[in-house]
Amino acid sequence: MDRRKSIQTIILGAGASALAFHGCKVDGEKTAEELPAVEETKYFGRTPAELERLEKLKAEQVFNEHEMETIGVLSTVILPPKEPYGGPIEAEVPELVEFMAKDIPEMQNTLLGGLMWMDHKSNTEFGVEFKAATLEQQKQICDQICWHDMEVPLDEQPLEIQFFALMRNLTLTGYYTSKVGIADLGYKGNQPNVWDGVPQDVLDQHGVAYDPEWIAKCVDQSKRGIQAEWDDQGNLLT
Repeated sequence: MDRRKSIQTIILGAGASALAFHGCKVDGEKTAEELPAVEETKYFGRTPAELERLEKLKAEQVFNEHEMETIGVLSTVILPPKEPYGGPIEAEVPELVEFMAKDIPEMQNTLLGGLMWMDHKSNTEFGVEFKAATLEQQKQICDQICWHDMEVPLDEQPLEIQFFALMRNLTLTGYYTSKVGIADLGYKGNQPNVWDGVPQDVLDQHGVAYDPEWIAKCVDQSKRGIQAEWDDQGNLLT
């Protein structure tokens, strides 16, 4: 079993726990019981406050062009592209990392510091920035930070160890929750179909039948095959 197939097996078997390191409860954080009740609204999809926050995040920038390119290169080292689905670049993993760094600012020091460490390590050992190194050189650098002592909490590990763990999690989550990643997994999910009630042979077996007037209300023949659609704000169109 190759490395990529092993990753797929882990994803399908246990699910991606991408933000486990940064998602734990911290001191002073309120539990669900302590949080105030959420006022019910008639909104569908995101609320106006959420949309306003998204627009604010879109206007911010954490990584410069060089750092975004380095993130793209590292993500493809972590999860090599695969035909015909592509890889982290096609799944827009660098854009996800940028968004998560804005959405959870606590990640920024780890990500920025780690990117700086990668370039310093590559320049020291190979005389080029990480993104310009050969694939084998990039793998040599990653091999030095991709494992950590499981007996030591991750947040007590060296920054470069924390960085790689976070980048690996974000890469896998970004890819396998994208359209191309889901196609790669072959996951179909719930599929729309047509329901005509209990099959006639089963009804006959039990000596029962549908009231024609009732079943006509439950099965609208004019809407066969119509799938729900939403706009960009999450509002139901059809």
